[in-house]
Amino acid sequence: MQALWMVLASLFFATMGVCIKFASTHFNSFEIVFYRGLVGVVFLIGLTRLQGVSLRTRLPMMHVWRSVVGVTALTAWFYAIAILPLATAMTLNYMSSVWIAAFLLGGSLLVQGRNAPVRQQAPLFLAVLAGFGGVAMMLRPSLGEDQVVGAFVGLMSGIFSAFAYLQVAALARAGEPESRTVFYFSIGAVLAGALGMLFVGASEWRWPSALWLLPIGLLAVFGQLCMTRAYSSGATMVVANLQYSGIVFAGLYSLIIFGDQLPLIGWLGMGLIIVSGVIATALRTRAVPNAPAEEH
Repeated sequence: MQALWMVLASLFFATMGVCIKFASTHFNSFEIVFYRGLVGVVFLIGLTRLQGVSLRTRLPMMHVWRSVVGVTALTAWFYAIAILPLATAMTLNYMSSVWIAAFLLGGSLLVQGRNAPVRQQAPLFLAVLAGFGGVAMMLRPSLGEDQVVGAFVGLMSGIFSAFAYLQVAALARAGEPESRTVFYFSIGAVLAGALGMLFVGASEWRWPSALWLLPIGLLAVFGQLCMTRAYSSGATMVVANLQYSGIVFAGLYSLIIFGDQLPLIGWLGMGLIIVSGVIATALRTRAVPNAPAEEH
């Protein structure tokens, strides 16, 4: 099933997160964004040549918007991570799936009015909400009185992430190849990272810690390619729900690599995420077998 590309993307992103955790002790966030994008640009130039895909696009402004909202979401998330507890920042960012479902249902109501298939889509929307509930159970977010600004920025990171994912689906419907879409987003990351480095500076390269930048960039581009394929070929709300699998992979990495402990409520949350993903996929398959991406 095409939507399972999102599960693979989540695995790549979770693995990238492990590498970022090691690299962040030597490089600031803007440097990581810059090198992540730079590795992606170099890799995608080679990939598109092998595929025979031209990097010239007839939709430059759509790519600009995708890069703007994507980089804004990434920057807001990094800021939220610096201000808020990590679990809270991640929970707010993962609200992007809830926003996507809300935007799709709201748009359907605005366009189709009473003819909108709300009853058919409601169970899928509830599955997305259940998945987010599992995320909250695993991360158990908390918020202090002095963290309102950080919470607002974290909330914005989720909203802008939703815009970015919906724009990826729009580019796919317009006929843009995945590699070209990810290439222009990588260009945006390079520019945003370079701009940030002008203000906060750059760290001294130290070997072998600098080697972490290569897998970060490669895992990012692999994850972006898989994520773009998922939103290009799968039902958007199902893909958004399967995005929660990244929390499951991150939780397993925390247990295996960093020796963290997961309480019972965390295990129950992990199970809820998995079950909600299975239910969402089954609901979509039963409702519209072999549905194309543009049917949400």
